Amino acid sequence: MKLKKTFLILLLIPLLSFKVHKFYLSLTQINYKKEAKSLQIITNVFMDDIELALNKDYNIDLQLTTKKELKNNDVYFEKYLKDKLEFKVDGNIKPFNYLGKEYEADLVLFYIEIPNIASVKKLEVSNKILIRHFPDQKNLVKTKINNINKSIILNKNETSGTFNH
Repeated sequence: MKLKKTFLILLLIPLLSFKVHKFYLSLTQINYKKEAKSLQIITNVFMDDIELALNKDYNIDLQLTTKKELKNNDVYFEKYLKDKLEFKVDGNIKPFNYLGKEYEADLVLFYIEIPNIASVKKLEVSNKILIRHFPDQKNLVKTKINNINKSIILNKNETSGTFNH
């Protein structure tokens, strides 16, 4: 089983680095940090896909990584993520803090945190990122909670999943 996950990760990493892609994939990594009592989350999406989605949804022209890039783009990123992501810890919806973003090659990495989490027995994740604009979108969600790694792939037919720890 561990070999299959390693193979999947090794397969996905090169695929995430190509500028032209025939498929649509995001990766959300969720780590529970017991000492910080928080869930620390990084979501990676292709820059051109998120730009297209936000431009259409909010009638804007982001022009990411250009001189004409909108100065207040974090407002739109945060609004979009809060609309498309939801986290429940032990049955309770937990609001998250948008910490910011970073550009890396053709990806946008979003940094999110859910503070004040004493423990995690059950984590439910709803991820609708890019589903509206790309029907073939897949959203890979990986967790590391209590030193246990788990993952699921979500899509337009199944936008949420549950991790029991």
